[in-house]
Amino acid sequence: MSTSTDFERKLREAALRVTAPRVAVLSTVHDNPHADTDTILAKVRTSLGTVSHQAVYDVLRVLTAAGLLRRIQPMGSVARYETRVGDNHHHIVCRTCGAIADVDCAVGDAPCLTASNSHGFNYDEAEVIYWGLCPDCTTAQSPTPERNHSA
Repeated sequence: MSTSTDFERKLREAALRVTAPRVAVLSTVHDNPHADTDTILAKVRTSLGTVSHQAVYDVLRVLTAAGLLRRIQPMGSVARYETRVGDNHHHIVCRTCGAIADVDCAVGDAPCLTASNSHGFNYDEAEVIYWGLCPDCTTAQSPTPERNHSA
């Protein structure tokens, strides 16, 4: 489990100034993987009190640019953030409720997929999003067995 000291160290290692909003955002995203901005803002406000929406957006942008956060945005979804960075993992998204889970790299090391044609690009990452139904939504959509009614 990470502590605020761990987050402060990560900020310093990334050559970023340690501020309460940055520590609070890192902590919040760590504790709430795949959280959207509104969720992050609400939780940061709970821990810090007053903080502007713009300040949280700015912190998310800075931490993402520094490689401390990863921003993902599955089709039809708002941007979401996670602290699991640098391992080129993928995601699976529930089509019904939008739940997101991590999926380790499909095969081997990054980029873990080989493009059929690189078009001359020197690529180092592949992003895959698997789509389906989470266990709760699968259960909810399963037909209930018909009861045998005898007259």
